[in-house]
Amino acid sequence: MSPYVLALLLFSLGLGTTMTFASSHWLLAWIGLEINTLAIIPLMAQNHHPRAVEATTKYFLIQATAAAVLLFAGTTNAWLTGQWEIQQDAHPLPVTIITLALALKLGLAPLHSWVPEVFQGLGLTTGLILATWQKLAPLALLLQIHPPNSYLLILLGLASTLIGGWGGLNQTQLRKILAYSSTAQLGWMVLVSQFSPSLTTLAVLVYVATTAATFLTLKLAKATNINMLAISWAKAPALVALTPLVLLSLAGLPPMTGFMPKWLILQELSKQGLAPTATLAALTALLSLYYYLRITYTMTLTMFPNNLTGTPPWRLRTRKITLPLAWLAIATISLLPLTPGAVALVAL
Repeated sequence: MSPYVLALLLFSLGLGTTMTFASSHWLLAWIGLEINTLAIIPLMAQNHHPRAVEATTKYFLIQATAAAVLLFAGTTNAWLTGQWEIQQDAHPLPVTIITLALALKLGLAPLHSWVPEVFQGLGLTTGLILATWQKLAPLALLLQIHPPNSYLLILLGLASTLIGGWGGLNQTQLRKILAYSSTAQLGWMVLVSQFSPSLTTLAVLVYVATTAATFLTLKLAKATNINMLAISWAKAPALVALTPLVLLSLAGLPPMTGFMPKWLILQELSKQGLAPTATLAALTALLSLYYYLRITYTMTLTMFPNNLTGTPPWRLRTRKITLPLAWLAIATISLLPLTPGAVALVAL
């Protein structure tokens, strides 16, 4: 792809998300989402591989359907209430339809079936954009809906954490595992979104850092399934030593950074009188922990079943840029001591 075309597409990607962030009008927010979708489509299909084209077609159809439902709900709300403002009180029926449309865009369970299939057909770089940047605009709209449908959000959040953990248990393809992981992590954000938007923002920032570190690690290891990770120890020993910490941070174990948002979310849910919901969410996190530990075990404690055992490949100096991975890994592993500062910011 020409660098000029790539720059134009990335600029359009940023423009669409920024328009949605800055909009107070449902129509402008919808336009931002459409620009965002249309900008990512050429990036997804640039390999001209049948799997990539299939994934792009599925993604386009799902996002177009969700955008059409969102526009329909916004129009219905304007018809019933007489205003297009996002932050004004909306009618309960359009709020429910908008929430479901945004859940489809985000890939929340039970509207998540497209996510693993789309991720499986894409490269790791495009998958990273899809798992992080593309989630920001719909999440921003979800946070602005007023008044939110409380029961629906809690149901979507719990279903996402459960199915996101359950679905990844029997997967061997790393991109599908990361897709289910994305669904599970989004479930945590949706659970607390109506009670503390600032805490949701903190959870999004930690999620973006941990997911980006995981994707970049797999890209550096050139791994797309679990078995390919077994030879990573010979290629990049330092990376293999670091990866388990990144994955355990993604799982939300202390003393890594990923523990911070989950801890604060469980605390907030308990304060709101939703202790059973918090307990269920914490239990479903154990499902996700299983497949993170499975990846860790394969990467660090197994050897690839080849004939030349003990003959490591040449360790050539990599030409890939590794500085972003280094910074993200540090942020993923070592920021838990900043929790008091994060709590102070959330309380503002």
